[in-house]
Amino acid sequence: MSQKITDLEPKAVWKIFYELTRIPRPSKKEGRAVQYVREFGERLALPTHVDTVGNVIIKKPATPGFEHLTGIVMQSHLDMVPQKNSDTSHDFEKDPIEAYVDGDWVKAKGTTLGSDNGIGVAAILAILESDALRHGPLEGLFTVDEETGMTGAFNLQPGLIDGKILINLDSEDEGELYIGCAGGMNTTGRLTFTREPVPSGVIAFKIGLTGLKGGHSGLDIHLGRGNSNKLLSRFMYDAGKRFRMRLAAIDGGSLRNAIPRESFAVVTIPENYKTDFLRSVQEYQDLFRSEFGAVEPDLKFIASSADMPGFLIDQIAQEKLFKAVYGIPNGVIRMSTEMPGIVETSANLAIVKSGDETIEMMCLLRSSVDSAKDDLGIAIQSVMELAGAEVVHDGSYPGWKPDVNSPILSTMKKVYQNISGKTPEVKVIHAGLECGIIGDVYKGLDMISFGPTIRFPHSPDEKVHIGSVGKFWKFLIETLKSI
Repeated sequence: MSQKITDLEPKAVWKIFYELTRIPRPSKKEGRAVQYVREFGERLALPTHVDTVGNVIIKKPATPGFEHLTGIVMQSHLDMVPQKNSDTSHDFEKDPIEAYVDGDWVKAKGTTLGSDNGIGVAAILAILESDALRHGPLEGLFTVDEETGMTGAFNLQPGLIDGKILINLDSEDEGELYIGCAGGMNTTGRLTFTREPVPSGVIAFKIGLTGLKGGHSGLDIHLGRGNSNKLLSRFMYDAGKRFRMRLAAIDGGSLRNAIPRESFAVVTIPENYKTDFLRSVQEYQDLFRSEFGAVEPDLKFIASSADMPGFLIDQIAQEKLFKAVYGIPNGVIRMSTEMPGIVETSANLAIVKSGDETIEMMCLLRSSVDSAKDDLGIAIQSVMELAGAEVVHDGSYPGWKPDVNSPILSTMKKVYQNISGKTPEVKVIHAGLECGIIGDVYKGLDMISFGPTIRFPHSPDEKVHIGSVGKFWKFLIETLKSI
């Protein structure tokens, strides 16, 4: 398996990418990846620096005679999204990713692959390692914790990088150039509840909605996929009224930037409602499949007997939770009027999870219009506060305003036309790239983003197209030659 991946072309990129798949590097736990990149730069005898938060900067001097060229910063992030199927045994802090070749794609067994953004990291390191390329001053900037907080980009200090052009390698469609992105913000509501004793005469079930595709909450939000938190709450809202169902615990979703694929709850019902309750679960599975069958063919909604819980969430808090989750806006809120086909504003109800005395509802909001993002935050806050939740907005980051007159855009359009005979598409992406944050620290950077074709990032279905990596690599090399 490993030999097949390392034999792929371009070998320089795939070799490093495979090494990255063997290094556990979930967000906030990417220390071993930081060490790998630092040692990589030191092995090449290149100036290498690790800053206070873990960002790594490697600088490669210009080829003699090319010192006059504009300095280029190539940037990617080291962390990956840790998502796995419920039937997959995998510890993202300890276990390597089991990557394999499947036809024209590289995939992973039951987990995310980490091609987001491992391919970008691998390409930068391969450039730094190569002696075949003539170039001006080059820098590799490898940031940490992009997926859960953009921590590396937010804490990047002035004076660490010298280049005037930033090439971000974190986009996911070959043949497309990105010159802008959406900003984002977390909105979290915490609902306090009182524990109530479990009455006699009830039986317990674990209900689970699984098999959804999930995916990237920015790139895939327009695809109409099911949100497991919304669907499970839809059933529970009804079951609470019809079957006197009581909630003991809920656990839906796991990452703020992934559309939730699985949601579970432990509930009780009076024993005499058992037959009707189980029939209703089946009816809702049929209903959900009829509504989402075209996009969620593997959807499952089942109930299984469970151990009796130690307590129940009080009735008032339960009703407030069901109504809040039902009412929170989710999905595409508005399409862009300036760029047809592009989502302007969206919300992802990513996590609904109970603890000992509180229930957390976490949403990730995205918009290319800051005022629309703030307005959506207030709308969600209003729903949560009406349910009695305390609401916090945090993790806000700016969008990246497009510059259609960008010199690097003009150069790369010409390069792509020359090597492919095609004109690349110029787009704005409805996802958070670090360009806006980095550009806020380093004023005047000329920035662009591109990458190979990656499908279903942030989900266990993630895969990277092998042929597109070769095209991406050639495009990067020819771009560096042309600046």
